[in-house]
Amino acid sequence: MSRRWIPPTLAAVTALATVATPASAAPETDAMSSWANAALRHLTLEQRVGQLFVATVWGKSADEAHPENKKRYGVDTPAQVVQRYHVGGVIYFNNAGTDNVDDPAQLTRFSNGLQRAALTSGAHIPLLISIDQEGGNVTRVVSPASEYPSAMAVGAGRKPEDAKRLAAISGHELRAMGINHNFAPDADVNSNPLNPVIAARSFSSDPTLAGEMVSAQIAGYQRAGWPGDTVSAAAKHFPGHGDAKDDSHYGLPQIDRTEDQWRKIDLPPFKAAIAAGVDSIMTAHITVPSIDPSKEPATLSKKFMTDILRNELKYDGVIVTDSLAMDGVRKMHPDTEIPVLALEAGVDQMLMPPSLDTTIGAVIDAVRSGRISEDRINQSVLRILKQKWKRGVFLKPFADERALPREVGTKQNLAEVQRISDRTVTVLRNDAKLLPVKTLPGKVLVTGWNNPAFPGKPAEPVAALAKELGATALATGAAPTTAQIDQAVAVANGSDLVIVLTNGLRTSASQRALVSRLKETGKPVIAVASQVPYDPAFVDVPTWITTYAWRDVSMASLAKVITGKVAPKGKLPVNVPNADSSGVLFPFGTGLTW
Repeated sequence: MSRRWIPPTLAAVTALATVATPASAAPETDAMSSWANAALRHLTLEQRVGQLFVATVWGKSADEAHPENKKRYGVDTPAQVVQRYHVGGVIYFNNAGTDNVDDPAQLTRFSNGLQRAALTSGAHIPLLISIDQEGGNVTRVVSPASEYPSAMAVGAGRKPEDAKRLAAISGHELRAMGINHNFAPDADVNSNPLNPVIAARSFSSDPTLAGEMVSAQIAGYQRAGWPGDTVSAAAKHFPGHGDAKDDSHYGLPQIDRTEDQWRKIDLPPFKAAIAAGVDSIMTAHITVPSIDPSKEPATLSKKFMTDILRNELKYDGVIVTDSLAMDGVRKMHPDTEIPVLALEAGVDQMLMPPSLDTTIGAVIDAVRSGRISEDRINQSVLRILKQKWKRGVFLKPFADERALPREVGTKQNLAEVQRISDRTVTVLRNDAKLLPVKTLPGKVLVTGWNNPAFPGKPAEPVAALAKELGATALATGAAPTTAQIDQAVAVANGSDLVIVLTNGLRTSASQRALVSRLKETGKPVIAVASQVPYDPAFVDVPTWITTYAWRDVSMASLAKVITGKVAPKGKLPVNVPNADSSGVLFPFGTGLTW
């Protein structure tokens, strides 16, 4: 029989904040352990198993009826999903699927409605409300909230204090909207330029630099204020997704490193995260046969989750899976077996299961059959309760919508993010001495990559940069047609300066054709890699810049560098190989300035 949850005292939660140190994990207090154990005792088995899951919900408010909730969960609204399954958390998306996010005020009301549902359910336990707000192209909450440069841009800036400050601003803004768990930072070392899913989400291909930035961001998310104003960080994707050449959303990538290579390259940022006291670590759906010959996904690998993460690295925070809807974890086992295997491997919390009925039922059946002990379930539930306690979720489950103008997207936050972003733009080539263009000529054309269908907010960097420069904008998309290329060339022929934005030249023959044709006009051309820095290997242009991100904040920084308002300060945080990968075109550390 469950009872109402017992909130900790303000003094107890505040005490945790005061004993935390910047360089180490927050020590586990007697008050936290006593309270978590007391709360655990009041939960039924069904309620405890429910805490192990983080669900997707459909709709933009807690009480919005959505047919997908009915189809998947048998209830109408997100609030009813929370109450029916006693889930430990909910995750927001702004893609074409769940489409949870409009703006900060809507999101705050949504979060509060979900928390009311949780606190009035049988478990009476508030939620971890999660999101992926990494910065760059993985940004779920957009303007009028602050938007951030990508992790790789931050790595190019080389300043851990900037990484920490960005995370502090992001964490405070998210908490003001009722979000208390950010699945960031990305701790992957992007050692493979062909990686289709990590790339600029990683700080660097250098383990030491990546570790410094990961540690700094964890401090910013978790220790930049009273716990009730902070968010839990999640270092992802253990044991390291950076060397994968395949996307785990669609398959199970195999990493062919030796164990020695893995320990030298992929492991250091995760060790830094643990040393920094990270609240949670997210698993990767990858396999590393040299370490676990079973070829199980790391998510389901006892070798990785228990032998290495728990026993060797002494990590005792929450281990959360990447989405269980991804193909990478579903290749070898049915959905009924995956959550049980994850728990047996050592995982605590499971993200976005395709079916809550199936997965929760499978875990309960495993307990009743004796396959999994109740003690094992209790270990994970205790870690999840302690995470909620550490972030003051029990004491402050709700957000104040009236405070949003003072907390989210403020002039001060926007200006500080912009100043940090201005230190990230990296100039790779200036052979024609075009830069800086202190006096813009009469006719400037900005053309190239855009994506109006990008989830959450159209990606329109061409328009953003043209607005900053007072130039003509002519976006040509990710795969420009011959007619679009001809049009861009025609406009370029009538222009005095051409700036072309690229994104993914390696796999886009039509973008390569666009850049080559613009170069053939004989007009001055500035090429800009607006996402990954590897594009310069694929078209020989005398002037190349990389921004690592295409959001407005990065385009504003790019405009300042082009016009000489700020000097370029970014340094490549990765090697840029030549087109056939036979050598290095621009080595780690490259970055011109003046």
